[in-house]
Amino acid sequence: MEVFRKAANVQGALLPDAAELELINRQTLRPLAAEEVFIFRLAACDNQVDRDDERFTDKALEQMASLYVGRPVLMDHKWSANAQTARVYAAGVETKGDYKSLVLRCYMPRTDGTVEAIAAIESGVLRECSVGLCVSQAICSICGADQTECCCLHRPGATYDGQKCHIDLAEVCDVYEVSMVAVPAQPNAGVVKSKRYGGAEVPPTEDEPSPQVVKARARLALEKIRFGG
Repeated sequence: MEVFRKAANVQGALLPDAAELELINRQTLRPLAAEEVFIFRLAACDNQVDRDDERFTDKALEQMASLYVGRPVLMDHKWSANAQTARVYAAGVETKGDYKSLVLRCYMPRTDGTVEAIAAIESGVLRECSVGLCVSQAICSICGADQTECCCLHRPGATYDGQKCHIDLAEVCDVYEVSMVAVPAQPNAGVVKSKRYGGAEVPPTEDEPSPQVVKARARLALEKIRFGG
């Protein structure tokens, strides 16, 4: 099971109308008025192959849209109450042709403590975000092997018979938070993952199989895919 953090962008702030306030107030302990909240949209992730040679499947985006409502917006992935800045009150997948993106709608209260954060978003200083989530499948686009179960011999970014290899991130188990992060002002910058599949071989522990066993499992998985087993 993999934990991923993907960078994305903050979109322009909006003015809350009655429909938006109704959704926001489902998250609050008392009804908030329009002048009490600041709302903004996060273009969280999409179905395109990123610079890590990975992409979220359309199904994964839909799963995230249903899971992200109610999740916190943090600063710099700091999992503490003090880092909570805003909250996701609505989410959906927006489609333009074959391009699909997950858009999170977020709110924060207008208080003395949030003045600087709101000013930073409105001025464009804070405009990158990073989603933290967990997937249970990472599928090789060349052979279909699930990298969370075995390591195939294909390397993301390499080309095989004219086809560039990438990893499809699928079956979202859970989403944890979305963070405002200080990364360079460029699309999809600052991608961070707390755990990687595959990679350099390391000495096995008592609970980990040896590299030879891993490779044998990979061959078995490929054979099952090839022959429909």
